[in-house]
Amino acid sequence: QVQLVESGGGSVQARGSLRLSCAASGRTYGSNFMGWFRQAPGKEREGVAAIRRSYGSTTYADSVQGRFTISIDNAKNTLYLQMNSLKPEDTAMYYCAVGRYLDCSGDYCLRERSYGYWGQGTQVNVSS
Repeated sequence: QVQLVESGGGSVQARGSLRLSCAASGRTYGSNFMGWFRQAPGKEREGVAAIRRSYGSTTYADSVQGRFTISIDNAKNTLYLQMNSLKPEDTAMYYCAVGRYLDCSGDYCLRERSYGYWGQGTQVNVSS
């Protein structure tokens, strides 16, 4: 089993920053990749960023490229998402996830069906 606990969400004004954390425990090393997703009210959940832990390679959605940075501390088994230059459209519930498969590549790393374990989420609200 895998347990994921997100933290770091909150309310911030536009152009502000937040750093999300995801503490992972259990059998997370069955997969080489982890990711962040978000879901705004009335919208589908979308992939934001992903990282392949053994390579350190990252993938970002176009909407956050250049503003968000995903990273991982393998020793602490903790995933991070540094969010800068936040916009009101970034308002959503943010979830971390562990891959369903051994590895991913390209856009597959941002697809919801590539992931098998999910946290409960942390809310991010950005006001204009």
